[in-house]
Amino acid sequence: MSPAIRLSGVTKRFLTPSGGVYTALRDLNMTVEAGEFCAVVGPTGCGKSTTLGLISGLEPPSEGVVEVFERPVAGIADGIGYMFQSDAVFPWKTVLENVAAGPRYQRRSHRDARQLAREWIARVGLAGFEDRYPYQLSGGMRKRVALAQSLINGPRILLMDEPFSALDVQTRSLMENELLNLWSASSASVVFVTHDLEEAISLSDRVFVMTAGPGTVKSNYVIDLPRPRNVAEIRFQPRFAAIYEEIWKDLRDEVLVSYERQKRGAA
Repeated sequence: MSPAIRLSGVTKRFLTPSGGVYTALRDLNMTVEAGEFCAVVGPTGCGKSTTLGLISGLEPPSEGVVEVFERPVAGIADGIGYMFQSDAVFPWKTVLENVAAGPRYQRRSHRDARQLAREWIARVGLAGFEDRYPYQLSGGMRKRVALAQSLINGPRILLMDEPFSALDVQTRSLMENELLNLWSASSASVVFVTHDLEEAISLSDRVFVMTAGPGTVKSNYVIDLPRPRNVAEIRFQPRFAAIYEEIWKDLRDEVLVSYERQKRGAA
């Protein structure tokens, strides 16, 4: 089976306000298989979010090739859902209208879009809140709305940029389990960016470790923990601790490099 995502020899440069060039990624290679849940970890500023931007087509590579289902990405690709760290909900729309927006943009009828939205609202546990506005919802409830928005159009690829980082520990655990339940019922490939190594291991089939910037893939690890998983309970398994120790030894060096650079820059 062909991979869902392939980045080959990808470098990404940005112009700085002073007219210089900043290299965010250098010679990055990454492959995500169809239906695979992958997490990406690395120190701050290593290009994790930039990688998502390249896969989605929001940013073109400076060098190299980005392919989605064996087609080079040129512009915003179809069939991709994107969930951001901040809430990407329309504050002037109700929960129902927010979730129905995706199908409406795909030219579904008003009636069909609202019916599909009601089904997804129920699936993420918000039945009865269809007429509420975002300001009337808790942080966890807004994330459920965003999750329904991301999945309602049946994306083949789901990109997630630290989507649960602002939530409290208990709500975060609930949302992680909710994500796994919804993903397991789909065939989507997921690329999940996080700073939390425990979150990466508990969710994923594979974890990519990125170097300090300019970022590239340093290593990747297959997570051989059984599914279905409860993200809170899986962390007590001895195998989880062994995987964590192995990946952390690899990641720690990159975090230290990034930290020393930040100290020198602040001096």
